[in-house]
Amino acid sequence: MESLGGAGGRLSSSQREELMDQVKQQIVIANTQELLTKMGEKCFSKCISKPGSSLDSSEQKCLAMCMDRYMDSWNLVSRTYTSRLQREKNFH
Repeated sequence: MESLGGAGGRLSSSQREELMDQVKQQIVIANTQELLTKMGEKCFSKCISKPGSSLDSSEQKCLAMCMDRYMDSWNLVSRTYTSRLQREKNFH
């Protein structure tokens, strides 16, 4: 199996760091896409009982509140997870 550095080569420290940054960016993008998809699915099913060509005011309010709560929850989980990773990193 070939290493990431190509034909038997090794990645330099800066290349590894750049690669890790790219992977982290891709993870952020994937997580954001998942967030938006799940939020849309959950809030739609909770707030829209009879889909039509427009939303009435109660549906609009429900969607706004649902999305706000979903984002607040997501942000809390993200902050907690990031904090935990940072503590573990500092521990080692």
